[in-house]
Amino acid sequence: MLQFMTERARQARGLLGILAVTATLLWLGGAAAGAWGHIAAGLLLRCAAILLLLLIAARRPSLLAWTFLCMLAGVELGIDAPQFATHTRFLGDLFLRLIRMIVAPLLFATITTGIASHSQLRSVGRVAVKALIYFEVVTTLGLIVGAVTMNLSGAGWGVALPRAGEGAFPQQSGLDWQQTILNYFPENIAQAVAQNQILQVAVFSIIFGTGLAMLAEEKRAPMLAILQSLADTMFQITRIVMYLAPLAAGAALAYTVGSHGLTMLLPLGKLVFTSYAAFAIFCVLILLPILLLFRIPVRGFVSAVSEPAAIGFATTTSEAALPLAMERMEAFGVPRWIVAFVMPAAYSFNLTGSSIYLAMASIFAAQASGIHLNLAQQITMLLTLALASKGVAGVPRAVLVVLLATASAIHISTAPILLILGVDALIDMGRTLMNVVGNCLACAVIARSEGEFSFRQQD
Repeated sequence: MLQFMTERARQARGLLGILAVTATLLWLGGAAAGAWGHIAAGLLLRCAAILLLLLIAARRPSLLAWTFLCMLAGVELGIDAPQFATHTRFLGDLFLRLIRMIVAPLLFATITTGIASHSQLRSVGRVAVKALIYFEVVTTLGLIVGAVTMNLSGAGWGVALPRAGEGAFPQQSGLDWQQTILNYFPENIAQAVAQNQILQVAVFSIIFGTGLAMLAEEKRAPMLAILQSLADTMFQITRIVMYLAPLAAGAALAYTVGSHGLTMLLPLGKLVFTSYAAFAIFCVLILLPILLLFRIPVRGFVSAVSEPAAIGFATTTSEAALPLAMERMEAFGVPRWIVAFVMPAAYSFNLTGSSIYLAMASIFAAQASGIHLNLAQQITMLLTLALASKGVAGVPRAVLVVLLATASAIHISTAPILLILGVDALIDMGRTLMNVVGNCLACAVIARSEGEFSFRQQD
């Protein structure tokens, strides 16, 4: 009987997979028909694809399925009703506000309890050293992949630049390393929470947790119980808020397509294609070997990160995926204290997608400016990026700040960055997805290196 039920479930999954592929092909066909001028036929095919996906999501409900469905529906809304779609942004903003409401107390509770309840503080320091080394190695590899891919593509050569002064940015001063280090430490924890400075909240939590761990057991236990209850409560709130994630994802894409249109891809389509090719190359040549080297189940990992990655892709902000990513990594088999320690640090030091993009964008700017960078100049540029990109996760439009600082350091015109911003929203989706996946992988790798990883199959 059990074998029969298993076989029926396998057949049902296979049928749903075929329906999903069919729906995807229908939607792509509808998009192509619309681009060729067959408006009515394209609309019919795309609507049929969305209805088919709705059937799939209803038969096998999951956050990933509903998110994907709403993303396609959002694109369709942006194409067919752009004026209405531009008014849907508030749904995404509402979701992000709720996420930001969760992040600070969640990080504080999980990091503090993770450190204070751990018997050996020395292992916490060991994990910190391992994590920083891992972050530096992986982000450096990301910079190299981005640079090599853009050199091979040559997407910037022959690009028409904006006229001088057209939409110019104010000049940005170089990032001062002393100020960067100071910005890691909060002078006021309430201010750090209000300004959503994730790294500052994490640093305070580490110090607080270390101090709590040094207290006698009878003094530590009451506070630990309260903080553990707080952490559990925040994870429950995360599950509630995540019901809004598909709607927020669809609204975000509807606003993007409605505001800019799909034609925004055309002038810089080669740059967008090169960016996603670089992300795919990084996954195959860097992330997959890491999974195999540290004996992390590939299918299990993909299942664990798919939903956080989808949310990051649709909302273009890693922060939106942070609470769910922490929950999924703990369910995957990474101890909470490692997740709580590694994940916040990774959001400032392990931005793999941003590293790939920064190298590509810098070389693109040089190519568009007609500048041939030799090997020594490119190595200098990558070293500058490796330093400048650290610790800016809490800075609004941080990638822009780093790009402008790097352009100034290697004497490249900032005009090409104006062009990049035209398609930045589309590239940012893949960049954010890579950041989320990379941060989740960092947690699993550090846990495996500590002998603390215990794989649990996801539902």
